[in-house]
Amino acid sequence: MVFPLRLRRRGGNKKEIIPVMCDSEIEIMIPAQFRCPISFDLMKDPVIMASGITYDRESIEKWIESGNKTCPVTNTVLKTFEQIPNHAIRKVIQDWCVEMGSNSGIQRIPTPRVPVTPQDASEICGKLLAAARRGDHQKCGEVVGKIKNLGKESERNKKCLRENGVGLALCVCFDAFVCSENAFLLEEVLSVLTWMFPIGSEGQTKITSAASLRCLAGFLRSMDDSVRRNAAFLLKELLASDETHVVTLAGVDGVAEAFVKLIRDALCVSSTKSSLTAIYHMISNNPKMVSKFLETGLVNLAVEIIVDAEKSLCEKALAVLDAICETREGKEEIGKNALVMPLLVKKMPKISELATMSSVSVIWKLCKTENAATAIEEAVRMGAFQKLLVVLQVGCRGGTKEKATELLKMMNPHVGKLEVGCVDSSMDFKYLKKPF
Repeated sequence: MVFPLRLRRRGGNKKEIIPVMCDSEIEIMIPAQFRCPISFDLMKDPVIMASGITYDRESIEKWIESGNKTCPVTNTVLKTFEQIPNHAIRKVIQDWCVEMGSNSGIQRIPTPRVPVTPQDASEICGKLLAAARRGDHQKCGEVVGKIKNLGKESERNKKCLRENGVGLALCVCFDAFVCSENAFLLEEVLSVLTWMFPIGSEGQTKITSAASLRCLAGFLRSMDDSVRRNAAFLLKELLASDETHVVTLAGVDGVAEAFVKLIRDALCVSSTKSSLTAIYHMISNNPKMVSKFLETGLVNLAVEIIVDAEKSLCEKALAVLDAICETREGKEEIGKNALVMPLLVKKMPKISELATMSSVSVIWKLCKTENAATAIEEAVRMGAFQKLLVVLQVGCRGGTKEKATELLKMMNPHVGKLEVGCVDSSMDFKYLKKPF
């Protein structure tokens, strides 16, 4: 059992140790030299800075990453940010933990691993690239496994590897073996690439070859859910960065069904977000994909998400509906769903500005179809006229203001003639700006 060790200030800068009682009512006092001068917590990985002061590595790194260039204690400018492990104090702290543990249950602080350096990252890149050129999949697997383990150790390691070209080396490796039957190696590379973004233009060139994109699309249908999640994330990032990849991906059989199935399976929120974002980019940049996604039941699925999903998911589902509405068949399919109009009206302007923009856009597109009169009357009955007034009062960007204004003109002749029901009384026009 581990007990929290806390400190508080009393009178100026004087620090007082707060004893923590264990089950046997033994007070635990942290020696001052064991505490980090920044966090006042027990140091787990003590390091010495150029000023000669010892800090916990995590605390001093956060201090430096925040833009500070001075020593927190001495306030002198640090000539170098090199962190030298203080093995002596760490050993003393570990011995103290062992001594206290016999009575209080305090666990011994594990010996920290040496963080990855830029030189280490460069050596890893060299080994991986050399093995990829030789076609040595076994050696590549060993290096990728090492990268994966280093990343698990700390976020600092991930950052160092990411900033020193490891992402590019992984993309080269993926592209080199994409036509092989070594699926395990490709899956391992894929899992590491998820925390390597941004990978740079050169890395994207390698990972977005026609063969690589087809392979990633194939991973969407994997029996391993983690592989499916990773593939969706990577495709989402690639499609967002360059719309030209949509053409290649659109030619892969079953890619639409794979994305929609990933959403329907609801593995996790992140996989649903990745899939919705990827679908949005595919439909926006290639309207011909709409018919394929309509066949999968995407409209009804997006509506289900909008009903009770959290903000970010709701925004993405609304954006997908807006993209689908760019085509005639898309508007017809959306118009068939009886829940669409009530939901669109309800979401204005409660969720967010992005959600409101998409909602207004979808309503505007539905009200400009062959069945415009029916859509307009339904929108008025749902209370859209009042909500659009609120949207204009709150303020909106892009073309939302113009669309809202045009909708109000369309709806105005019907206001008063139709019985308005289902108006969201919780709005109570609380968003309206006062005229004075």
